[in-house]
Amino acid sequence: MLLPLMLLLLSPVVYSHSSSDSPSRILIRITDSPAVKKYLRAHEYDVAGIDWRRGELEVLASPEEIAELKNQNFNVVYELSQTLLRNPDPEYLNPTKVEEALKRFHSTYPDLTQIKSIGKSLEGRDIWALKISSNPLMSKPAILFNSMHHAREIMTPEVGIDIIEYLLTRYSSDSQVQTWLNTTDVWVIPMFNVDGNNRMWTKDSMWRKNTRNGHGVDLNRNYPGTWNTCNGSSGMTFSQTYRGPSAGSEPETQVMMSFVKEIRPVFNISYHAFSELVLYPFGCKPGKAQQVVEAIGKEMGRLLDYKAGTPWELLYNADGGDIDWMFQEMQVIPFVIELNSSSQGGFHPDYREWRDVTVEKNRLGWQYLLKRMQGPALVGKIKSTDVVVEVRNAKNELVTEYRVNPDGSYFIVLDQGQYSVKFKTKDTVLEKKSVSLSAANLTLQHLF
Repeated sequence: MLLPLMLLLLSPVVYSHSSSDSPSRILIRITDSPAVKKYLRAHEYDVAGIDWRRGELEVLASPEEIAELKNQNFNVVYELSQTLLRNPDPEYLNPTKVEEALKRFHSTYPDLTQIKSIGKSLEGRDIWALKISSNPLMSKPAILFNSMHHAREIMTPEVGIDIIEYLLTRYSSDSQVQTWLNTTDVWVIPMFNVDGNNRMWTKDSMWRKNTRNGHGVDLNRNYPGTWNTCNGSSGMTFSQTYRGPSAGSEPETQVMMSFVKEIRPVFNISYHAFSELVLYPFGCKPGKAQQVVEAIGKEMGRLLDYKAGTPWELLYNADGGDIDWMFQEMQVIPFVIELNSSSQGGFHPDYREWRDVTVEKNRLGWQYLLKRMQGPALVGKIKSTDVVVEVRNAKNELVTEYRVNPDGSYFIVLDQGQYSVKFKTKDTVLEKKSVSLSAANLTLQHLF
């Protein structure tokens, strides 16, 4: 039931916090429009999510901020939802539980896993990753799943842990899982923002950022490439989207960048919450990745019954995000998946009601990418590393110019069809090929 704004202000219900120094804020809904988004961005409101089915933005705001929105004649409403008023269930994972779970998985399945601290957080905590593979000591084409850039999004590590558990417990009996792990290295970082999550549990249940200088930096506005390019972040330290003093300034951001450079994943999913969205590059209007990226994102959206699009199409401009950096600099095909909705509890869903429902539903998304690793794509390896692979379709339209990886390998995800392919350096065409791609990967052999 929707209640008018005046009734809300007479009897407000606020998000609970675990620390008295956190201001009380109320979750409100605002009818979505370009003018509303512009105002919210300009005045540093905390946009928690979007209900795209109803055409409403969901915002955490103080009574004073709500009064300002009313003065702008925006349509502000409030939907009572008891789950939105709770502190997080203690059943959810914290940094200690994540580390214990990963070490337990590795101990139980030593022949299928490799555990690794990929670096340290600002406060010196380990950021853990687990590799799952039929032979974890060998290197195969990789896929990466990471969770919790934002500390309050407590469902996201549950998906990462579910990916690990699903693959490890089924490998011995499920032929599809065997195929995936025989051909792909699956890397999972279940909790990226370990400092922020610790603060979320101990001081402020709505904490989002890392813990830089007490005010924090939004790690998903801190990546180079599109950092501070399209008014999609804030230079104000108090803002929930504070981008940091410079691109890549945060140790956590640097850890992720170094790790991605090391493993060179073909695909990445960054799990966030909430809004039930599948997002793909780019964060800044009017940027858009090539057609194959959009097609994969839309298919994941269809499978999950989530809405698919770019951040600027579905939400707002967002600069300095991980998916833009991965796509531009590392040639990863990356996605953000926003879990849950406000009706399911927003940032803090009831654990027993929504945990299993959410992770089981989201298997359709990550499993689709593992299937897509099987093709179609052009794959191979050459001796030279200073080579670009130019791919054109049957209409002679440029599809991509792919820089081979430092080890000479390449994995170029494409649609089925006919392509002309050139392997070239800056000054020389080394080889030309005409290829026909069906549903499977095509491994190319080379004369150079």
